[in-house]
Amino acid sequence: MAEAQDSLLGLVEEFVSGQQDSKAAEVAAGVKDGLFTVLQLVEALGSCLANTEPRTRGRGVQLLSQVLLQCYANLREKEVEVLVVFYENRLKDHHVITPHVLQGLKALSMSVVFPPGLAVSVLKSVFQEIHVQSLMQLDRHTVYTIITNFMNNREEELKSLGADFTFGFIQVMDGEKDPRNLLVAFRIVQNIITKGYALGPFVEELFEVTSCYFPIDFTPPPNDPHGITREDLIVGLRGVLASTPRFAEFLLPLVIEKMDSDIQSAKVDALQTLTAACAVYEQKELKEFLSGLWSSIRREVFQTASDKVESEGLAALHALSASLSRSVLGPDSEDLLDIFLTNILKDCKHHLCEPDMKLVWPSAKLLQAAAAASSRACRKVTANVLPLLLEQYNQHAQSSHRRTILEMTLGFLKLQSKWLHEEDENGLVSFKDPLCSMVFSAVTDPSTQLQQVAVKALTVLGTHQGFLSSGDIDLIVDHLTRLILEAADSQSCQAAIESSGSLARVHPSVFISRMVSPLCSRLQTVPMESTESPDGAIPQHAMWQRCHEALAAVSTHHSIVQETVPILLDYVRQTHKGEINAEDVVAVCKSLHHVAVLCQENAESLFYYHQKVVPCLLSLTVQAAMQDRGTAADLHVLLSDSVLTAMVPLIIASTSRLSPELLSSSISQIVSLFLDGDVSILAENSFTSRFLPFQMEGPAAPQSLLVALLMAYVCSLPRNVEVPHQSRLLQDLLALSLGGCCTFAFTSAAKCFAGLINKCPAGQQLDDILKIASHKIESGLEDNSKRTQAVMLLAWVTKALILRYHPMNGQLTNKMISLLSNRDLGPLAADLFSLLVSDSSDILNKSSHADIRIMYRQRFFTENVPKLVEGFNAANGDDKPNYLKALSHVLNCLPKQVLITELPSLFSLLLEALSCPDNIVQLSTLTCLEPLLLDAAEILSVHIDSLISKLLCLTSSPSMVGLKLEDNCPMVLLCG
Repeated sequence: MAEAQDSLLGLVEEFVSGQQDSKAAEVAAGVKDGLFTVLQLVEALGSCLANTEPRTRGRGVQLLSQVLLQCYANLREKEVEVLVVFYENRLKDHHVITPHVLQGLKALSMSVVFPPGLAVSVLKSVFQEIHVQSLMQLDRHTVYTIITNFMNNREEELKSLGADFTFGFIQVMDGEKDPRNLLVAFRIVQNIITKGYALGPFVEELFEVTSCYFPIDFTPPPNDPHGITREDLIVGLRGVLASTPRFAEFLLPLVIEKMDSDIQSAKVDALQTLTAACAVYEQKELKEFLSGLWSSIRREVFQTASDKVESEGLAALHALSASLSRSVLGPDSEDLLDIFLTNILKDCKHHLCEPDMKLVWPSAKLLQAAAAASSRACRKVTANVLPLLLEQYNQHAQSSHRRTILEMTLGFLKLQSKWLHEEDENGLVSFKDPLCSMVFSAVTDPSTQLQQVAVKALTVLGTHQGFLSSGDIDLIVDHLTRLILEAADSQSCQAAIESSGSLARVHPSVFISRMVSPLCSRLQTVPMESTESPDGAIPQHAMWQRCHEALAAVSTHHSIVQETVPILLDYVRQTHKGEINAEDVVAVCKSLHHVAVLCQENAESLFYYHQKVVPCLLSLTVQAAMQDRGTAADLHVLLSDSVLTAMVPLIIASTSRLSPELLSSSISQIVSLFLDGDVSILAENSFTSRFLPFQMEGPAAPQSLLVALLMAYVCSLPRNVEVPHQSRLLQDLLALSLGGCCTFAFTSAAKCFAGLINKCPAGQQLDDILKIASHKIESGLEDNSKRTQAVMLLAWVTKALILRYHPMNGQLTNKMISLLSNRDLGPLAADLFSLLVSDSSDILNKSSHADIRIMYRQRFFTENVPKLVEGFNAANGDDKPNYLKALSHVLNCLPKQVLITELPSLFSLLLEALSCPDNIVQLSTLTCLEPLLLDAAEILSVHIDSLISKLLCLTSSPSMVGLKLEDNCPMVLLCG
C-alpha cells in the first residue's frame, strides 16, 4: 500500500513539476486497476493545490480532471459528491484554473452515480462564478456539454430551478460566435422549449439571444476540419425559432422584415422559417400578422426573378393556410381562414381575367398553394375560381389562351381530387356540366397542345368515382380511342395512351368494350408491312404499333389482362406463317413486357400472365428451333438475337415477383424441358424430334439459342427457390459456355451459369463447380478455338463472385488483369471490365434477387486499381491502352463522392489516357473528369495547363467527329 502511495506521489510530482503530461494516463491506469483511488489522488495533490502559484494549482487540477475523464465510470457516489464540492470551490479560484475545473465537472456530469440535487448546485455555481463568454472556445464548449449532460440525465432536477435555469443559460449563450458552440447551444435552447422547461418572464430574452443570428451568414473556411456548414446552422436555428408559438409575436415581424430585404438568401431563409413555424402556430398567433405576411408573399411571387424564392413563397402560403385550417372554430370565434382566403381571392381573381394574361400564372399558383392546404380551403377557392375560369374559357377564342385557362382549371381539379376522401360529396358537383362541356370541347379542338391538356383533365375527372355519368365515361373512352387511332400528332396519341392506362384501372369494363375491341378491329385491317399511306394519314405500320402500345397500357386490371394478353400472343404466333418480321416481334415483346410490369401490382394478374405467356413463348420458340432450316442465315424469326433478347425481360418480369410456392411447381418443368427434352409444359408438344438445347453440333445447334430463355427464368428466381438438378444444369451450361460456336448461345450460357453461381449456397458443391470452371477456363484460354468463349465466361463468373464477395473473386480478377497484356485477348478483356462493375439490365441485379454485398464497387476499386496502375506502368506501348480502358471503366462506375476523393491520385494517369488513340478511353476519361471540374476544381489547379492542352488536342481528334458537345463537357466547364 505504501509502495502504491509512493508511486502515486512520484507520478503527481512528475506531472505537476516535471510538466510530463503522459503521466496522467499512468495515474488513470492505476485508478482503473485499483492501485489507488481518486480520493487518494486528491490527497496526493494536497501540496500543489495549496500552492500560492496559480499555475501550479492549475497543473494539479488538470491532472485530476484528465484522470476523471478516463475513470468517471469507476467512481462511487460518495467520491462524486466530494469531488463536486471540491470543484465548486475551485470555480472561485484564479481564472487560469477554470478550464481544468470545467473539464473535471464535464467528467463528473457523465457519471451515472451523480448524487441527486448536485446538478442544480453545479449549474448555479457555473452561472454565478464564471463569465462564460470570456473563456476560450473549447472551454465554452465544455460548459455547453455539461449543461447538455445534465439536461439528458437530470432533467427534473434542472426543471426545479424554474425560470432561473433559462435565465442562467441565456447569460451563458449571450454573445456566442463560434459555429461549433452555436450548434450545441441551438440544440439546448430547442430542448428547453420542447421539453417544457420554465421560460417565465424570459421568453423575449431567449428569443433575442438566438434570433440575433437570423438569418445565418456563415461561410466555412476552406478545408474546414470541423465540417460545419451554413445549412447545419440554418437548420439548428430554425429548429429554435419555429419550436414554440410563444415566439410568434417576435418572430413574425422579423420574418416580414427579412422577406422585404434585397438579399435572396435572407428571403429564402425567412420563408422557410415561416413555413416551419406554421406547423406549431394557430390562428391566434397569426391573426395580427396575416396581412403583412400575405403582402410580402404576394410581392415575391408576382415580382421575383428567382424560382427558389417563388417556390418557398408558395410553400409558406400553403403552410399559413394549413395552420389556419387546423384551428377549431367556436360559435363566436372569427373564421380567419375564410377572411385570409377572401383577401387572396380579392388580390388574385381579377388577374385571371386580364386580356394579356401577364399575371395569370402567378395568381393561379398563389390560389392553388392556399387551396391545397385543406378541404375547406380547397372548396372555398374552387367555388370562387372555377366559375370565372369557365367563363373566361368561353370568352377567349384563341387556342393558346384557352390552353392556359384549361391548364389552370386542371390544377384546381387535381387539388379537388386530393380531398375527395375527406368530403361527403364532390365539391365539383355544381360545375359538372360546364366542366364536361369545356373539356370535351377542348379534346376535339384542332390545337394539339389544347388536346393534350384536355386529355389530362379528362383523366382527373374520370378518376373521381361517381362524379361522371356512365354516358360521360363512355364518351371519355371514345375520345381517347379516337385520338389513339386518328390523331396525326404523336404526342396527342401518347397522352391518350397514358390517360387510358390510368382510367382503365377505374373503369375496366368500359375499356374492354369501347377501346380494346376497336383496337383489335383496327389491327385486323392494318397490314403489318409498312405501306404508303394517303397524304395526312397515319402510316399503317405506325398505326399497328400504336394499337399494340395502347393494348399494353390499358392492361391495368385483371379482366383487361385476360383480354389483351391473348391478342398480343396471337401476333407472336403469326411468325410461323411468315407474316411478321423480327422488328415487329420485338415491338410485341416490348408490349408484353409492359403488361408484365403492370401485372406485378396484382398477384392474380401476374399468375395468369406467367401461366399464359411463358409456356406459349417456350412452345413457339422450341417449335421454331426444332425446324430444320439448314443454314444459320435461314433461322426462324423467333430465333433471331433481337427477338430472344426482347423475350428475356418479359420472362424475368413475370417470374421475379411470383410467389416462391407457385415458382416451385413450375421450375422443375422448365429444367426438365432443357435437360431432358420433356415438352409436357409446352402447349403444342407434338414434335417429331427431341429438344436438345445443350447439343452444340448438328441440326440441334439452333436449339442452344433458347438457353437465353432458360437464363431469364432460373436467374430471376428468389434465392429461397431451389433449382432442381442444379449440379447437372451447371455442368451442361459450363460445357455450352466453352463449346458453343454461336456468340449469342455461349454468352447466354455463361450468363446463366454466372447467375446460378451467384446465388448458389456456400459449400462443397459451389467449391467443386468453381474449381472445374476455373480449370476449364484456363484450358479454354490456351485453345485458339475457345479463347473468346473462355474470356466471356471468365468475365461473367468473376462478376458473379465479385457481387457476393466470394473468396475466389480475387483470383479470377487477377486473371482478368493479366489478360490485358495479351496481344489477342487484351482489348476484349479491357472492354469486359465495364461488365465487372456496371449494373446488369437482366440478371445479377437486385430485381433478380442476386446476392449483392454493399459497397462492392468501392471494394473492387481498392483491391484492384493499384494492380491496374502497376500493370500499366510495366506494360509495353501496345498494351497500355488496355489498362487505361479497364481503369476508366472502373472509375466511371464508382459513386461520385468516392470518385472525387480517389481521382487526384490518378490524375496524371487520366491525362495520359486523354492521349490514348482509343475513343472509348477518351470518352470514358472525360466522363471521369466531369465531377472533378464541377465539385473539386481546386484539385485541378496544378494540372490545369496540361489538361487544357490535352482537351484542345481532342477537339481536333478524328475520334471526336460527330459527337455532340454537351453542357457538362470538360472543355465547356473549364471555359465557363
